[in-house]
Amino acid sequence: MPQPTREGQPVPQVKFRYRANNEWKEITSDALFKGRTVAVFSLPGAFTPTCSSTHLPRFNELAPTFRSNGVDQVVCIAVNDPFVMEEWAKSQESGNIFMLPDGNGAFTEQMGMLVDKSDLNFGKRSWRYSMLVRDGIVEKMFVEPEEPGDPFKVSDADTLLHYVNKDAHEPEQVALLTREGCAFCAKAKKLLDEAGVTYADVPLPHSIRTRALGAIAKARTVPQMFVNGELIGGSDAVEKWVKQRKG
Repeated sequence: MPQPTREGQPVPQVKFRYRANNEWKEITSDALFKGRTVAVFSLPGAFTPTCSSTHLPRFNELAPTFRSNGVDQVVCIAVNDPFVMEEWAKSQESGNIFMLPDGNGAFTEQMGMLVDKSDLNFGKRSWRYSMLVRDGIVEKMFVEPEEPGDPFKVSDADTLLHYVNKDAHEPEQVALLTREGCAFCAKAKKLLDEAGVTYADVPLPHSIRTRALGAIAKARTVPQMFVNGELIGGSDAVEKWVKQRKG
Protein backbone atom coordinates (compact mmCIF):
# COMPACT_ATOMS: atom_id res chain seq x y z
CA MET A 1 0.00 0.00 0.00
CA PRO A 2 1.21 3.59 -0.60
CA GLN A 3 3.03 5.54 2.10
CA PRO A 4 1.95 8.90 3.60
CA THR A 5 2.15 11.86 1.24
CA ARG A 6 5.36 13.84 0.73
CA GLU A 7 3.69 17.23 0.98
CA GLY A 8 6.25 19.88 1.94
CA GLN A 9 9.18 17.68 0.87
CA PRO A 10 11.42 17.83 -2.22
CA VAL A 11 10.70 15.48 -5.09
CA PRO A 12 13.11 12.54 -5.40
CA GLN A 13 16.31 13.18 -7.35
CA VAL A 14 16.39 10.76 -10.27
CA LYS A 15 17.30 10.70 -13.95
CA PHE A 16 14.51 9.67 -16.30
CA ARG A 17 15.21 8.06 -19.66
CA TYR A 18 12.43 8.30 -22.19
CA ARG A 19 11.71 8.13 -25.90
CA ALA A 20 10.63 11.06 -28.07
CA ASN A 21 10.35 11.01 -31.86
CA ASN A 22 11.92 7.53 -31.80
CA GLU A 23 15.04 8.85 -30.05
CA TRP A 24 16.45 8.40 -26.55
CA LYS A 25 16.24 11.42 -24.24
CA GLU A 26 17.15 12.09 -20.61
CA ILE A 27 15.86 14.53 -18.03
CA THR A 28 16.68 14.98 -14.34
CA SER A 29 14.32 15.86 -11.53
CA ASP A 30 15.93 19.30 -11.26
CA ALA A 31 15.46 20.01 -14.96
CA LEU A 32 11.84 18.95 -14.72
CA PHE A 33 10.82 20.62 -11.46
CA LYS A 34 13.33 23.28 -10.37
CA GLY A 35 12.04 26.82 -10.75
CA ARG A 36 8.81 25.57 -12.29
CA THR A 37 5.23 24.70 -11.32
CA VAL A 38 4.36 21.20 -12.50
CA ALA A 39 1.17 19.15 -12.29
CA VAL A 40 1.89 15.43 -12.08
CA PHE A 41 -0.41 12.47 -12.25
CA SER A 42 0.74 8.90 -11.85
CA LEU A 43 -1.13 5.75 -12.70
CA PRO A 44 -0.75 1.96 -12.66
CA GLY A 45 0.00 1.37 -16.31
CA ALA A 46 -0.17 2.27 -19.97
CA PHE A 47 -3.06 0.84 -22.00
CA THR A 48 -5.03 -0.09 -18.87
CA PRO A 49 -8.77 0.75 -18.89
CA THR A 50 -9.20 3.64 -16.44
CA CYS A 51 -5.85 5.17 -17.36
CA SER A 52 -6.70 5.22 -21.07
CA SER A 53 -10.41 6.02 -20.93
CA THR A 54 -10.49 8.69 -18.23
CA HIS A 55 -7.35 9.63 -16.32
CA LEU A 56 -5.04 10.58 -19.20
CA PRO A 57 -7.63 12.05 -21.62
CA ARG A 58 -9.06 14.46 -19.06
CA PHE A 59 -5.63 15.73 -18.01
CA ASN A 60 -4.81 16.21 -21.69
CA GLU A 61 -8.05 18.11 -22.18
CA LEU A 62 -7.49 20.38 -19.18
CA ALA A 63 -3.75 20.93 -19.73
CA PRO A 64 -4.29 24.31 -21.48
CA THR A 65 -6.45 25.41 -18.54
CA PHE A 66 -3.71 24.33 -16.12
CA ARG A 67 -1.23 26.43 -18.11
CA SER A 68 -3.50 29.47 -18.10
CA ASN A 69 -3.60 29.14 -14.31
CA GLY A 70 0.16 29.21 -13.76
CA VAL A 71 1.18 25.58 -14.31
CA ASP A 72 4.18 25.24 -16.61
CA GLN A 73 3.71 21.60 -17.55
CA VAL A 74 1.49 18.58 -16.98
CA VAL A 75 3.41 15.30 -16.61
CA CYS A 76 2.21 11.70 -16.59
CA ILE A 77 4.51 9.28 -14.75
CA ALA A 78 4.04 5.51 -14.94
CA VAL A 79 6.20 2.52 -14.11
CA ASN A 80 6.40 1.34 -17.71
CA ASP A 81 9.34 1.02 -20.05
CA PRO A 82 10.07 3.93 -22.44
CA PHE A 83 8.92 2.05 -25.54
CA VAL A 84 5.55 1.22 -24.02
CA MET A 85 5.02 4.82 -22.87
CA GLU A 86 5.97 6.12 -26.31
CA GLU A 87 3.49 3.83 -28.06
CA TRP A 88 0.76 4.58 -25.53
CA ALA A 89 1.26 8.31 -26.10
CA LYS A 90 0.84 7.80 -29.85
CA SER A 91 -2.41 5.91 -29.36
CA GLN A 92 -3.97 8.40 -26.95
CA GLU A 93 -5.07 12.03 -26.77
CA SER A 94 -1.84 13.06 -25.08
CA GLY A 95 -0.40 15.92 -27.13
CA ASN A 96 -0.58 18.31 -24.16
CA ILE A 97 1.12 15.92 -21.73
CA PHE A 98 4.78 15.03 -21.08
CA MET A 99 4.60 11.23 -20.97
CA LEU A 100 7.42 10.16 -18.67
CA PRO A 101 8.33 6.52 -18.01
CA ASP A 102 9.71 5.58 -14.60
CA GLY A 103 10.83 2.23 -15.94
CA ASN A 104 12.78 1.08 -12.89
CA GLY A 105 10.33 2.58 -10.43
CA ALA A 106 13.08 4.72 -8.85
CA PHE A 107 11.05 7.93 -8.64
CA THR A 108 7.85 6.14 -7.65
CA GLU A 109 9.56 4.11 -4.92
CA GLN A 110 11.11 7.21 -3.35
CA MET A 111 7.71 8.90 -3.50
CA GLY A 112 6.41 6.01 -1.39
CA MET A 113 3.95 5.11 -4.14
CA LEU A 114 5.44 1.87 -5.50
CA VAL A 115 3.03 -1.00 -4.86
CA ASP A 116 2.97 -4.72 -5.65
CA LYS A 117 0.50 -5.60 -8.41
CA SER A 118 1.73 -9.17 -8.80
CA ASP A 119 -1.82 -10.45 -8.42
CA LEU A 120 -2.50 -8.88 -11.83
CA ASN A 121 0.82 -10.06 -13.27
CA PHE A 122 1.98 -6.42 -13.35
CA GLY A 123 4.83 -6.67 -10.86
CA LYS A 124 5.70 -3.38 -9.13
CA ARG A 125 3.64 -0.39 -10.31
CA SER A 126 2.63 3.06 -9.16
CA TRP A 127 -0.33 3.71 -6.92
CA ARG A 128 -2.68 6.21 -8.55
CA TYR A 129 -2.13 9.80 -7.37
CA SER A 130 -1.72 13.37 -8.55
CA MET A 131 0.31 16.24 -7.15
CA LEU A 132 1.30 19.87 -7.62
CA VAL A 133 5.02 20.59 -7.41
CA ARG A 134 6.37 24.14 -7.04
CA ASP A 135 10.09 24.71 -7.47
CA GLY A 136 10.87 21.08 -6.69
CA ILE A 137 8.72 20.92 -3.53
CA VAL A 138 5.58 18.82 -3.32
CA GLU A 139 2.88 21.31 -2.39
CA LYS A 140 -0.19 19.09 -2.56
CA MET A 141 -0.92 15.42 -3.22
CA PHE A 142 -4.18 13.66 -3.96
CA VAL A 143 -3.64 9.96 -3.23
CA GLU A 144 -6.28 7.36 -3.92
CA PRO A 145 -7.67 5.58 -0.83
CA GLU A 146 -6.34 2.19 0.19
CA GLU A 147 -9.14 0.12 -1.24
CA PRO A 148 -9.16 -3.13 -3.24
CA GLY A 149 -8.86 -2.86 -6.99
CA ASP A 150 -8.01 0.42 -8.69
CA PRO A 151 -9.81 3.27 -6.90
CA PHE A 152 -10.17 6.49 -8.91
CA LYS A 153 -11.79 9.10 -6.70
CA VAL A 154 -9.41 11.99 -5.99
CA SER A 155 -6.46 11.93 -8.40
CA ASP A 156 -8.48 13.17 -11.38
CA ALA A 157 -7.62 16.28 -13.39
CA ASP A 158 -10.61 18.30 -12.19
CA THR A 159 -9.72 17.86 -8.53
CA LEU A 160 -6.13 19.02 -9.06
CA LEU A 161 -7.22 21.93 -11.26
CA HIS A 162 -9.70 23.13 -8.65
CA TYR A 163 -6.90 23.00 -6.08
CA VAL A 164 -4.75 25.20 -8.35
CA ASN A 165 -7.66 27.61 -8.80
CA LYS A 166 -11.11 26.86 -7.42
CA ASP A 167 -12.58 29.32 -9.93
CA ALA A 168 -10.79 27.96 -13.00
CA HIS A 169 -13.02 27.88 -16.05
CA GLU A 170 -13.08 24.50 -17.72
CA PRO A 171 -12.98 24.44 -21.53
CA GLU A 172 -16.25 24.13 -23.39
CA GLN A 173 -17.04 20.73 -24.88
CA VAL A 174 -17.71 21.45 -28.55
CA ALA A 175 -18.54 18.91 -31.25
CA LEU A 176 -19.49 19.49 -34.87
CA LEU A 177 -21.38 16.90 -36.94
CA THR A 178 -20.23 17.25 -40.55
CA ARG A 179 -19.95 15.46 -43.89
CA GLU A 180 -17.21 15.42 -46.48
CA GLY A 181 -17.57 18.03 -49.22
CA CYS A 182 -20.10 20.16 -47.33
CA ALA A 183 -19.52 23.88 -47.97
CA PHE A 184 -21.60 24.89 -44.94
CA CYS A 185 -19.52 22.54 -42.77
CA ALA A 186 -16.33 24.10 -44.10
CA LYS A 187 -17.68 27.55 -43.26
CA ALA A 188 -18.58 26.49 -39.71
CA LYS A 189 -15.17 24.94 -39.15
CA LYS A 190 -13.47 28.07 -40.47
CA LEU A 191 -15.47 30.23 -38.04
CA LEU A 192 -14.53 28.01 -35.10
CA ASP A 193 -10.88 27.84 -36.13
CA GLU A 194 -10.63 31.62 -36.48
CA ALA A 195 -12.26 32.04 -33.06
CA GLY A 196 -9.71 29.69 -31.50
CA VAL A 197 -12.36 27.17 -30.45
CA THR A 198 -11.18 23.62 -29.91
CA TYR A 199 -13.79 21.21 -31.19
CA ALA A 200 -14.31 17.61 -32.21
CA ASP A 201 -15.08 17.25 -35.91
CA VAL A 202 -17.42 14.27 -36.28
CA PRO A 203 -17.79 13.38 -39.98
CA LEU A 204 -20.86 11.23 -40.61
CA PRO A 205 -20.61 8.62 -43.38
CA HIS A 206 -23.37 8.62 -46.00
CA SER A 207 -24.67 5.21 -44.91
CA ILE A 208 -25.76 6.43 -41.47
CA ARG A 209 -25.92 10.22 -41.82
CA THR A 210 -29.68 10.70 -42.07
CA ARG A 211 -30.48 8.36 -39.17
CA ALA A 212 -27.66 9.72 -37.02
CA LEU A 213 -28.68 13.35 -37.58
CA GLY A 214 -32.29 12.56 -36.78
CA ALA A 215 -31.45 10.60 -33.65
CA ILE A 216 -28.79 12.93 -32.28
CA ALA A 217 -29.82 16.40 -33.41
CA LYS A 218 -33.39 15.96 -34.71
CA ALA A 219 -32.09 17.50 -37.94
CA ARG A 220 -31.66 16.55 -41.57
CA THR A 221 -28.69 18.68 -42.58
CA VAL A 222 -25.13 19.29 -41.49
CA PRO A 223 -23.33 20.92 -39.83
CA GLN A 224 -24.88 20.54 -36.40
CA MET A 225 -22.94 21.87 -33.40
CA PHE A 226 -23.22 20.82 -29.78
CA VAL A 227 -21.73 22.67 -26.80
CA ASN A 228 -21.60 20.97 -23.40
CA GLY A 229 -24.32 18.56 -24.52
CA GLU A 230 -26.64 21.28 -25.83
CA LEU A 231 -27.61 21.49 -29.51
CA ILE A 232 -26.65 24.88 -30.93
CA GLY A 233 -27.70 24.19 -34.51
CA GLY A 234 -26.50 24.57 -38.06
CA SER A 235 -24.18 26.95 -39.90
CA ASP A 236 -26.10 30.16 -39.09
CA ALA A 237 -26.36 29.14 -35.43
CA VAL A 238 -22.62 28.47 -35.31
CA GLU A 239 -21.94 31.96 -36.68
CA LYS A 240 -24.29 33.53 -34.13
CA TRP A 241 -22.71 31.53 -31.27
CA VAL A 242 -19.19 32.62 -32.29
CA LYS A 243 -20.26 36.30 -32.41
CA GLN A 244 -21.92 36.07 -28.99
CA ARG A 245 -18.83 34.39 -27.57
CA LYS A 246 -16.61 37.21 -28.82
CA GLY A 247 -18.98 39.80 -27.42
